[in-house]
Amino acid sequence: MDHYDGEGNYMQQEDDWDRDLLLDPAWEKQQRKTFTAWCNSHLRKAGTQIENIEEDFRDGLKLMLLLEVISGERLAKPERGKMRVHKISNVNKALDFIASKGVKLVSIGAEEIVDGNAKMTLGMIWTIILRFAIQDISVEETSAKEGLLLWCQRKTAPYKNVNIQNFHISWKDGLGFCALIHRHRPELIDYAKLRKDDPMTNLNTAFDVAEKYLDIPKMLDAEDIVGTARPDEKAIMTYVSSFYHAFSGAQKAETAANRICKVLAVNQENEQLMEDYEKLASDLLEWIRRTIPWLENRMPENTMQAMQQKLEDFRDYRRLHKPPKVQEKCQLEINFNTLQTKLRLSNRPAFMPSEGKMVSDINNAWGNLEGAEKGYEEWLLNEIRRLERLDHLAEKFRQKAAIHEAWTEGKEDMLQKRDYETASLSEIKALLKKHEAFESDLAAHQDRVEQIAAIAQELNELDYYDSPSVNARCQRICDQWDALGALTQKRSEALQRTEKLLETIDQLYLEFAKRAAPFNNWMEGAMEDLQDTFIVHTIEEIQGLSTAHEQFKATLPEADKERQAILGIHNEIAKIVQTYHVNMAGTNPYTTINPQEINTKWDKVRQLVPQRDQALIEEHARQQNNERLRRQFANQANVIGPWIQTKMEEIGRISIEMHGTLEDQLTHLRQYEKSIVNYKPKIDQLEGDHQLIQEALIFDNKHTNYTMEHIRVGWEQLLTTIARTINEIENQILTRDAKGISQDQLNEFRASFNHFDRDHSGTLGAEEFKACLISLGFDIANDAQKRTGIMDAEDFKTCLISMGYNLGENEFSRIMSIVDPNRMGIVTFQAFIDFMSRETADTDTADQVMASFKVLAGDKNYILADELRRELPPDQADYCIARMAPYTGPDAVPGALDYMSFSTALYGESDL
Repeated sequence: MDHYDGEGNYMQQEDDWDRDLLLDPAWEKQQRKTFTAWCNSHLRKAGTQIENIEEDFRDGLKLMLLLEVISGERLAKPERGKMRVHKISNVNKALDFIASKGVKLVSIGAEEIVDGNAKMTLGMIWTIILRFAIQDISVEETSAKEGLLLWCQRKTAPYKNVNIQNFHISWKDGLGFCALIHRHRPELIDYAKLRKDDPMTNLNTAFDVAEKYLDIPKMLDAEDIVGTARPDEKAIMTYVSSFYHAFSGAQKAETAANRICKVLAVNQENEQLMEDYEKLASDLLEWIRRTIPWLENRMPENTMQAMQQKLEDFRDYRRLHKPPKVQEKCQLEINFNTLQTKLRLSNRPAFMPSEGKMVSDINNAWGNLEGAEKGYEEWLLNEIRRLERLDHLAEKFRQKAAIHEAWTEGKEDMLQKRDYETASLSEIKALLKKHEAFESDLAAHQDRVEQIAAIAQELNELDYYDSPSVNARCQRICDQWDALGALTQKRSEALQRTEKLLETIDQLYLEFAKRAAPFNNWMEGAMEDLQDTFIVHTIEEIQGLSTAHEQFKATLPEADKERQAILGIHNEIAKIVQTYHVNMAGTNPYTTINPQEINTKWDKVRQLVPQRDQALIEEHARQQNNERLRRQFANQANVIGPWIQTKMEEIGRISIEMHGTLEDQLTHLRQYEKSIVNYKPKIDQLEGDHQLIQEALIFDNKHTNYTMEHIRVGWEQLLTTIARTINEIENQILTRDAKGISQDQLNEFRASFNHFDRDHSGTLGAEEFKACLISLGFDIANDAQKRTGIMDAEDFKTCLISMGYNLGENEFSRIMSIVDPNRMGIVTFQAFIDFMSRETADTDTADQVMASFKVLAGDKNYILADELRRELPPDQADYCIARMAPYTGPDAVPGALDYMSFSTALYGESDL
């Protein structure tokens, strides 16, 4: 419970003095005894004391005397009368004096004190104790109760069986009191003989020793503490505060120890940050090393399914594996900048990572990763397009090859027949005509054979995985086609030789054959076209196919007329045969095509037309859906892309403008960061739309110039930029607080930096930095001259000459080595602030730390391990012992340690 609010005023107490019934009788007894003893410890200096705390303060005289003793100030002259009004006047004077010290007395009035109200009187005395005995206690930037508790914890830390966590039950076993005495006066108590299970002995030992040797009156009895489940906190605090003041003489050594602890803590923290950076950098570089070969692997798969799986693996990499690494890279840069800032603020040398683990090395590796990533995605999409085209061509090849092979089946046997040798004249003539019809049919199939060869050639050019089987089948078809051509030519010559012997021919059969053959070929071509698979990517392409299909349907009436005409020829033949009783042996000698076949194929064509209609309608609907996906993605991308660009520009303006304090800028940036993070669902939604587009195999989008890659890169840059900008402001605040730089100084530094940062890049070149230093009053034209911050006439003349690029190079090189240790040729605003703060502020130095060690060593030139363990926390004492070199001076003793070389090593002036 701390009643002091840090501004000279006491906060409202815990209301325990406003509610009389809340005070436990046992606690009241302990408070009476403790407060009475405490008051008497001061009143005896004035030659008096009290016996009954609520009775002896009723007239206000001893109360005023107590306040004069503990404050060292004179109060107003008291009233010596015995009347009630005189007593109230004296008490009011005492209460007014307490109030003048910044104490707010809640529910405590002079009448209650005069009337002997025990609980109000105890409350008043507790308020006085808080103000004059506890308030001024300060340990490690904490005060009052917390400061007193921290002091107790630090002093009793070496004692394993003591654990001080509060001001009540932690003191019941008496070991806490004994530990405080033993820590400061070990000769007074044999601590090793104390037992935790004997609290009465422990408490009596501590109280008796304190009263006899430390001039601390006995404020409590051991029975008061042991016999209470929870001793009164105020009584314990009052008693313990007396120990604190009794041992305050050791404060000088404690202050020195605190300084060393602070310096060692900074060094340990920096070493841990260096180890964390090295590990994080190694892990990230190893992940990049493993990932790049995977992205550079361009071994294509043979099937669409396998390539789709590769694409899915790549999506998982982009969505699941890479984003955490982006965060790690950003965190690595932030850790590096924070570490360098802390090293500069504590006058330590700049941190140089291991070879190959600089931030620039990681950025280069990351750039190689993204280069491989971009090429990998492009390769995946091209391979998918290629396989899609290959599958389509392979299916088309198989269909045409199957149709052709079905047509050629038996043709070689037919051409090799020698039936003309025993045929009659009419049969010969019929054979001749039939052969002419076959030649017409053969010529009509020439286009299909050429198409088959062209498709096979394209499959080879596109590196189709099953090219050997395609080439073998194509070769068989071509060889067979050549053989058919040769056989056709040979049979034609044989028939022509015998033509002179043949006279009769049936013209109608010939006409039927000539007209039926192309019509049959047209029907087969129509069926082939109607069953042909197609692949399109836009609505325009499907509309073109639909237009061509409508044009085809428009030719069907004319084709039907041709079919009717061909069937009419056949009917006429039948009529002639029936009319003239012609003895026809077999079917039409000129062709194998018959009316039933024509009608069957015609019916098939009629059936395929509506099927083709349905396929085109379905494809048109799919293309409309693809167009909807394109527009859906474009509508979002055209909003998100400019939004990211706007946020980048706004963050850039905030980082160079000087509106408000650094805390205001930091708050503004964190609000921006929150709004940016809240925008993430829209990015995820766009990713979902992009996935739908890729799954639909959509490869272009005319409605937007933004691709998903643009959005991803912009988003990652936006997150990195806001994180870096926030880190820069936090480092500026850290620099300002550590160096004691005012806001006006920061504004002056920022204004000068922005004035010379003409390209708004956030950095200064060497010449810009030189001009900026001159504008702030730094005379760096003379290497040997000390900077005073002012320039006389001659200095100003030299400054102007320096503005003409005639500066002292040695001094300027020294400054550049501070602000640009990596020799990048540029100066960031953070490095500029660090340099200016080094020039305008002061921090701990090696000499100060060395002087602190000398205090702990009792003015010796060396220090012993026991002295370090007595004054420093265990972990930091061990840290010093492990790193301090043995002292080798003429006054050395066994176990002497050299704290001087250790102090210089902490600040990089020698090796640690």
